[in-house]
Amino acid sequence: MSVLQRLRGGLVASCQPVDDGPMDRPEIVAAMAQAAVAGGAVGLRIEGVDNLRAVRSVVGVPIIGIVKTDLPDSSVRITVTVDDALALADAGADIIAYDATPRGRPSAREDVLAAILGRGCLAMADCATLEDGRVALAGGASVIGTTLSGYTVETEGRHEGPDFELIAAFKALGGFVMAEGRINTPELAARAIAAGADAVTVGSALTRLEHVTGWFASAIRGAR
Repeated sequence: MSVLQRLRGGLVASCQPVDDGPMDRPEIVAAMAQAAVAGGAVGLRIEGVDNLRAVRSVVGVPIIGIVKTDLPDSSVRITVTVDDALALADAGADIIAYDATPRGRPSAREDVLAAILGRGCLAMADCATLEDGRVALAGGASVIGTTLSGYTVETEGRHEGPDFELIAAFKALGGFVMAEGRINTPELAARAIAAGADAVTVGSALTRLEHVTGWFASAIRGAR
């Protein structure tokens, strides 16, 4: 069974703890990943080469790898260089996700995509718009995700919740559609599948304990 067949119709758990938080350690990320798989996740999205190596050693499900970088002169953060892509391939990623928007970054998006494909990995395009997905598919990406819709200047504030319209538009393009971004309840995940997603990635609601705790604490304070 291919990697995409294994992911189709399932949940991908994005095991990314809060940066520099108490859970931001490779051994804890690996434990999160194991717990997510035990709960039914068919795949994982893992940030960082060290975390990826730790997770790869304890799970057999497909892993989407990324490296996040904060740049002084660009808002692009996800797998911004060819070297990042190559390091993720060496660490055992099955799929490597990259920022597929046209925004400037150290390595052109086309070069990052070529590096991913050159190492025999599948490429996931983290997109903000329909055109991002169209360009990525034409370049050889296998997965197009709605990850960045709402997080670029062009799309900011367009949707409070998941971008179901973009999911449906991506489905019409072809390729494997990954719903991702602001999917924080089971009901929203089910709606994403109904809108045309092949799989759904969920992050904060599963693996960022500080965020989820904050949601409940804020609601309780408001009720008082």
